[in-house]
Amino acid sequence: MQENNEQTSGLERRITFTVPGEELEQAVEQRLRELGRNVRLPGFRQGRVPPRVLRQRYGKQARAEALEELVRSQFYRAVAEERLRPAGGPVLSEPEETEGGLTFTATFEVYPEIELQSLEGVEIEKPQVEIGDEDVDRVIERLRQQQAEWQPVERPAQTGDRLTVDYQATVEGESFEGGEGQDMVVELGAGRMIEGFEAALEGAKPGEVVEMDLTFPENYGREDLAGKPAHFTVTVKKVEQPMLPELDEAFARRYGIEEGGMEALRREVRENMQRELERTIRQRLKEQVMDALLARHDIPVPQALIREESERLARQMQARLGQQGNQLQLPLEMFADEAKKRVTLGLILAELVKQNELKADQDKVREALEAIASSYENPAEVIQWYLSQPEELAEVESMVIEDQVVDLLLEQAKVVERPTGFEDVMKRENDTGAQAEA
Repeated sequence: MQENNEQTSGLERRITFTVPGEELEQAVEQRLRELGRNVRLPGFRQGRVPPRVLRQRYGKQARAEALEELVRSQFYRAVAEERLRPAGGPVLSEPEETEGGLTFTATFEVYPEIELQSLEGVEIEKPQVEIGDEDVDRVIERLRQQQAEWQPVERPAQTGDRLTVDYQATVEGESFEGGEGQDMVVELGAGRMIEGFEAALEGAKPGEVVEMDLTFPENYGREDLAGKPAHFTVTVKKVEQPMLPELDEAFARRYGIEEGGMEALRREVRENMQRELERTIRQRLKEQVMDALLARHDIPVPQALIREESERLARQMQARLGQQGNQLQLPLEMFADEAKKRVTLGLILAELVKQNELKADQDKVREALEAIASSYENPAEVIQWYLSQPEELAEVESMVIEDQVVDLLLEQAKVVERPTGFEDVMKRENDTGAQAEA
């Protein structure tokens, strides 16, 4: 078999093969002999089917399989000799009859050559946070709000109350799908309804009917309603006020504190806050490092890898939306930008790992496993399970190596500490998470 390697454009390569007819026929005969050992045909014993009959029945199949095997083996031999790194499988042309045999082309992309750039001079901002007593107080107060019991009242509704309502809505005088409901719960001041809805219900008493004219926001989730004025008729069926529990030993026991009461609960809350704070700051540093890597590396990216990553992101979104199979066909174009970003970072990080000969620090792997297992009832069993599952353990090791890369890059960059409040750091984290979910 002969081949010719050429660069078409960018990362694309093309290898032209010519398969001599004699070589192909030998491969076909070999494939027919292999088939003949196992096929069963009426009137013949297994392994005793005459070659003429085998060729009549299986000649086309044997030719296709022999050609595929020749092409595959020679393709990978050729790329190995040329020291090429294919990114994805080749696209094969239809074979053409030539004097030398069958000629075809294999078109494929290769991984880019990456010249790593230092992050020297890049400023990375690190929040400097001290958790104060007032921060702990706010967290405990939120826990207290979560444990509130609701008591019906006959007074006018006010911020913080919970209302149970029926409603009917129209747009331009016409009803619409989802424009009516019963026993909907509305918490005044929570900001979960469209603008003006909760405010219009303040002062309402049980049994009252409230009429309100509002406008759906421009970015509303339904295009047929976005930006349109609507009229709501809301019947208030019940008004409830929150009854907050006392901050005492009984309250602490609700969170698993059997001894030490509120003092022990405050210590545990502070420890949890510190762990979450450290995780958040670490994530903030990592995001800045990744952004800096992207800014300093303008590299071509194989379209095959972008397509694969786009398909993976589409499957993830389908899973989040509860879709199965092909019930929801999401256009891959909507994931292309994010896919390209992820693939680019993956290529850069892989090159950093390679050039710095990084391997997962086993002490940090153990720490990562313990952190994962800490939320389970039997952490030791969880750790042992990971250790017995090579694929799962490899994912944890990859996370650890990525953290080691971040540490390496932080040494190059200029890390500047900025005094920041705990609430400010965590609010940004929550806002980022909400945007990611959206």
